[in-house]
Amino acid sequence: MRTQRRGQRGRGPRPWQPPRPSRLTTARETLRTLAPAPLPRPTAKRTLDVLLGSALLLLASPLLAAAALALAVRHRPADVLTHSPRTGLHGHPFVLRSLRTRRLKLDVVSRLHHVVRGELSLVGPAPLAPGDVRNGSGGARHWRQELKPGLTGLAQVRHRSGMPWDEAALLDQHYAEHQGLRLDLAILAEAVRAPLLRAARAPRWRGKAHLSDTDHRLPGYRTAE
Repeated sequence: MRTQRRGQRGRGPRPWQPPRPSRLTTARETLRTLAPAPLPRPTAKRTLDVLLGSALLLLASPLLAAAALALAVRHRPADVLTHSPRTGLHGHPFVLRSLRTRRLKLDVVSRLHHVVRGELSLVGPAPLAPGDVRNGSGGARHWRQELKPGLTGLAQVRHRSGMPWDEAALLDQHYAEHQGLRLDLAILAEAVRAPLLRAARAPRWRGKAHLSDTDHRLPGYRTAE
């Protein structure tokens, strides 16, 4: 008995060891590792693009279908759409597809599916072709790469007659520096209002010509008489 007690006293206290995780805890950690990362919350701009873009696309679908059918009858089915490479967010390229017509701005309206898919925004700078010098050069980051190109924008709603080439770029840069939901709504309202005003101000065809007093004078009439 004395020998056994002396042996136990010589061993000393055991070093502390962390408790082993249970099988349930290990399974939970494995599931957390395998689970996908949470998706980022949509911004107000993206929410506006999805909701308003989907509604406009749904309303314009019958007109777009009729226009596509008319183009397919007149031309080959392959010529109904145009395919243009463009540069999107973070410099990622995509193919811009639109109807091959400019009547009633149907070529622009037909691009709404790009807005719903996230390649375009309702409001933003004009989508440029890859290699365009306005995208920046030398591999440096450019402000155009930080936001999506738009279906319409600040430069598009301004009257371009007599406007210098570089002023459109300045307007796009101004939008990039001051972008927000309020500015987007103002640009969208102007994009709708401007065509309506031009259509209302267009001269209407008159049935009778507007004649002056001199047109009613008899042949041989002289002022001296």
